[in-house]
Amino acid sequence: MQTVNLFWFRRDLRLEDNAGLFHALKGAHPVIPLFIFDTHILDQLEDRKDARVTFIHDALEDMQTELNKLGSTLIVKYGEPLKIWQELLQTYTIKEVYTNRDFEPYAISRDKEVSNLLAQQDITFHTFKDHLIFEKGEILKDDGTPYVVFTPFSRKWKAKLDSRISKDVKGKPVSYYLKQYPSLKYAENFWQASVVLIPSLKSMNFERSTQIIPTNTVTRGLIKKYDQTRNFPAIAGTSQLGIHFRFGTISIREKAQKAQQLNETYLNELIWRDFYATILAHFPHVAERPFRPKYENIPWRHNDDELTKWCTGHTGYPMVDAGMRELNATGFMHNRVRMITASFFTKHLLMDYRVGEAYFAKKLLDYDLASNNGGWQWAAGCGTDAAPYFRIFNPTSQQQKFDKELKYIKKWIPEYGTDKYPEPIVDHKEARKRCLITFKTALNNL
Repeated sequence: MQTVNLFWFRRDLRLEDNAGLFHALKGAHPVIPLFIFDTHILDQLEDRKDARVTFIHDALEDMQTELNKLGSTLIVKYGEPLKIWQELLQTYTIKEVYTNRDFEPYAISRDKEVSNLLAQQDITFHTFKDHLIFEKGEILKDDGTPYVVFTPFSRKWKAKLDSRISKDVKGKPVSYYLKQYPSLKYAENFWQASVVLIPSLKSMNFERSTQIIPTNTVTRGLIKKYDQTRNFPAIAGTSQLGIHFRFGTISIREKAQKAQQLNETYLNELIWRDFYATILAHFPHVAERPFRPKYENIPWRHNDDELTKWCTGHTGYPMVDAGMRELNATGFMHNRVRMITASFFTKHLLMDYRVGEAYFAKKLLDYDLASNNGGWQWAAGCGTDAAPYFRIFNPTSQQQKFDKELKYIKKWIPEYGTDKYPEPIVDHKEARKRCLITFKTALNNL
């Protein structure tokens, strides 16, 4: 039987500029491309028309088309990864396995199990950095400890990026850390085989979603003006590339290089991805608990009626409601509005940030554990950010500042301004006062 290497796709669904795939194809044996629809993840999804599953399936079909042109095929499995790897070991003579790293807690435990299984057969498990520019352990304080505040992290990040600059083929300066991995330069090393069919959505108990997915391209003009337009939800001023970064249908290195050339504010948004990913990697407890332990003492409220009104966009606060309706309808919410809705949930309603975080996780096309968790803990005041708990957004003043002409609000709330639109479920001043007293009392009673 022919000896082969395997490349395991996860959150890197592209053939070009893929670090792990590049190194796999440079190996000594033909490379079988593999993807596993992981039932541990899929079984937790409530929506059988989850747009993210359709998106992944379509991305795999696109890669399959490319591989077929190269005389190869993508092997796609459905089930528990460990069991599937046990089956693969019975099917192929495997020398090495390559993949790109993932620092989410489940991914770490999954990879450890697979790595141990492979080691029993003397099969090397190679992992590479691909979906971040700098990962755990690369951006540290001078004393070797991780940063927990974004601004100094971003300064060190940029300094490291600029520490190794060279010229690209066009003579433009480019950082060593943004170099491309020309995977397809070694395309002849893909395993040559007839086409293997990808499991259908139906066979996995899913249906095709009709939700519109943002394109994976963005204009130079949008990035150039990003700092001027990004805070106004009525303007198409953000890239909406989140889902493509999440599942790796685009290269973070390519986009970071363009951001570095065009707009530092946009580059900062990419740095936030690295920051929250490294926080999760260094402090995995944040996936379940507040970054700051003392915030575990906050006596969060729970009110089913208020929760339903927040989820459906009927709080009586137009900026909050427009955001929630946009999320429910499209799987997207503008970044500024994410902050407003999360702040309202945790401060005005005084509800546990983990409940809101879980709702976003169900709905967001670009859901990423590290970024979603980081954003919600920031809003709740219990995360890494140095700002104290008494930062409370006023939804009305935010509306006046960022949607003065009500274009965003009227787009998502057709009944706005009529008697069909509900009265506010809480009074801003009273809710703010309640929040401050609750937080102060809980934190002072430690």
